[in-house]
Amino acid sequence: MPELPEVETIRRDLAAGLVGRKIVSVDILSPKSASPSGAIFKSALLRRRITETGRRGKLLIFRLSPISRSSSSRSSSRRAVYDYLLIHLKMTGQLIYLDGRKKIAGGHSLSKAGRAPLSSGLSLGESFSSAVGGDLPNKHTRAVLSFSGGGRLFFNDLRKFGYLKLVDQAELNRLLVANYGPEPLTAAFTPAALARVLARKSAKVKALLLDQTLIAGLGNIYVDEALHAAGLRPQRTGASIKPAEIKRLHGAINRIIRRAIKHRGTTFSDYVDSRGRRGNFSRLLLVYGRGGEACRNCGHPLLKTKVAGRGTHYCQYCQK
Repeated sequence: MPELPEVETIRRDLAAGLVGRKIVSVDILSPKSASPSGAIFKSALLRRRITETGRRGKLLIFRLSPISRSSSSRSSSRRAVYDYLLIHLKMTGQLIYLDGRKKIAGGHSLSKAGRAPLSSGLSLGESFSSAVGGDLPNKHTRAVLSFSGGGRLFFNDLRKFGYLKLVDQAELNRLLVANYGPEPLTAAFTPAALARVLARKSAKVKALLLDQTLIAGLGNIYVDEALHAAGLRPQRTGASIKPAEIKRLHGAINRIIRRAIKHRGTTFSDYVDSRGRRGNFSRLLLVYGRGGEACRNCGHPLLKTKVAGRGTHYCQYCQK
């Protein structure tokens, strides 16, 4: 699943193609993927523009333009007014924006060929096509939004865990409060906030860091990297982490997330970044995906185990 740096990369790249564009057609090919119903979803989006691209954790948030007077006068007074389109890729989702020769793709790649670096200036080649499941739309396409000027946004999802959802401002506020804790690199994510997440918790520190309701945006890759950078074993309980260690962990999380965003995220077997290219942070990883290899700090073999049900990589000598 793409984590905060990967989703932020997708958000930034889509902003250049989508902001200001009017939605001129909506095709819902999988009713399960869109909420509310396909008919409501379509009528609520038509003739509206994307005015802003936002994100919270791994959730993409697209602000919609107000409904025009002519549109609202033709609508029932009972029709809800939705302010935002939310998109979550979950495990196997993709977003692909095509506009002539321009292409932006982010999410789960469907083939090994799709791992190859792709330049946004190239025409759709075999590796790009295989990465997105073939010519678009294809059997994995769940929804298509078409924009003024000819651009199209495809939402693909192999396992149908991802979703598109329309919400008003009040519902968005409720969702964010209920499901997302403070996010790294923000004013709300302080050492004191991290201490509250860990305080008196018997759960393992890795499980706590992965919990989106406690800290938004972290996933398996960056939790392993942050714990290694802070010198903490992932099996430690939250309550066992001392104040000095919390400060180190807080700094490590922010530093690693900042660097990962700068390098456009990390690419492994199933992630294509938002330009369809390999993420550049993979060469900078010190533990994730390197089980059995020598630790670059001490030279001892890195271990791979399971913590909180997730594959976990760490150094038993550098992490205490």
